[in-house]
Amino acid sequence: MAVWCYLQQEIATTSGTDGGASSLSSVNGAAELQDPPRLQQWLDTFKKKKMVCQLWSNAEKAMALDDLISHCELPEVRHMRDLLEPHFQRDFISLLPKELAMHVLSFLKPKDLLKAAQTCRYWQVLCEDNLLWREKCMEEGIDYMLVFGSSRGSRRHRHFKDYKGLYLRQSGIESRWRSGKIEPAMIMKSHDDHVITCLEFCGQRIVSGSDDNTLKVWSAVSGKCLRTLTGHTGGVWATQMSGSMVISGSTDRTLRIWNTETGVCKHTLHGHTSTVRCMSLFGKKVVSGSRDATMRMWEVDTGECLHVLQGHVAAVRCVQYDGRVVVSGAYDYTVRVWNPDTETCLHVLQGHTNRVYSLQFDGLHIVSGSLDTSIRVWNVKSGTCLHTLVGHQSLTSGLELKDNYLVSGNADSTVKVWDVTTGQCLQTLQGPNKHQSAVTCLQFNKKFVVTSSDDGTVKIWDFHSGTYIRNLVTLPSRGSGGVVWRVRCSNTKMVCAAGSRNGTEETKLMVLDFDVE
Repeated sequence: MAVWCYLQQEIATTSGTDGGASSLSSVNGAAELQDPPRLQQWLDTFKKKKMVCQLWSNAEKAMALDDLISHCELPEVRHMRDLLEPHFQRDFISLLPKELAMHVLSFLKPKDLLKAAQTCRYWQVLCEDNLLWREKCMEEGIDYMLVFGSSRGSRRHRHFKDYKGLYLRQSGIESRWRSGKIEPAMIMKSHDDHVITCLEFCGQRIVSGSDDNTLKVWSAVSGKCLRTLTGHTGGVWATQMSGSMVISGSTDRTLRIWNTETGVCKHTLHGHTSTVRCMSLFGKKVVSGSRDATMRMWEVDTGECLHVLQGHVAAVRCVQYDGRVVVSGAYDYTVRVWNPDTETCLHVLQGHTNRVYSLQFDGLHIVSGSLDTSIRVWNVKSGTCLHTLVGHQSLTSGLELKDNYLVSGNADSTVKVWDVTTGQCLQTLQGPNKHQSAVTCLQFNKKFVVTSSDDGTVKIWDFHSGTYIRNLVTLPSRGSGGVVWRVRCSNTKMVCAAGSRNGTEETKLMVLDFDVE
């Protein structure tokens, strides 16, 4: 009210006592304004930035307006609203140059762009700009190869233009993974109730390896067994696949290189003196690890053994090769880093107090999982242990490392998400819907984590929040012997290998399709 009193004084000094009273009664709504020029004088005073004797600050002006509005009747308030609304309804996007308008819209999320496109025709043109949607696809890591796979050909990929359609298609696929109706799985019964020990999925081909000494090649589209690869005289326990080539390692101490399109065994690789338990393929070279405590590097085109890496004193259980460095984990409790070209061991990473069963390597970090329940993160250049990740209660049998995120699956039935740069556990995937037995396999991307278990289920979880989404597979014999041994996922399909160890569930492959077409 202090400002209102000042307003009264100002009007009186500017227009005279009678005029001030006339103007004030007009402002209060008590009487009709008799002298409009005097009102104009007051408005001129209100608009002045500087006065000889007085200066109204912005706060004082605001208080004067508050007092003025409080003395208005409802029709006058409505009149002010009608005057003010157009000032807040200006289409500022249309007033901006197109480049600036596009820059402003680039800050919107895709779902908000879709809503903004419904505002008017001009906004629709801007919000459907192909370059704008290309940026949104790049932010989400969406490209033609991800959505459609390599089978559609790279020529169309190079000339692909509809980035909005690409984004919406991928969004539809992700929605089907999350909550879409799951069609009955395509079932492929195989391997005569033996255990499926290995599973590879590349393009439209699935390869399964078993302790029945064979591998089988399947069509992921029709579900038909295209051919059976025979030749090993012992169970198959390790595989790697690239295009139409698959490499297998066996208890018969050999590796075999196959062409999946013809079923021909191109090479049989001799040299190991015990079971070939693990391998890692990079380009045209594959490194195999064996229970004979050695590793061998092979040229896949010729079948020639290029190098032998010796130093472990117990079985080599896991190996990774990135084209430059070989990293191995063994039952002698150690992890070793090798230069394969010189056959020298660069580092012996010591710290685990039990057998090393799992390994991941991204060129900078080595991550090892052990029967001692811990996971260790190492620097590959220095060989130092950066972090010891504790929290699991049993054997960590499954690891996957991408973009500094690690997902670990454990025999304690839990799955954990870690940041390997800080050693922090970001999420533990558990709760009322957690697995009821050991986690057997896992895969993840920036949206989901897919896990399989001895409890006969495959579950999908939200990667960022760690919340359970739903069961993708539930075997009829779950709880009484049904096991999901392996799971492999593409953007639109999931393949899992299932069976049992007591005959309650047939050995089979199951394929789920999440494509929106």
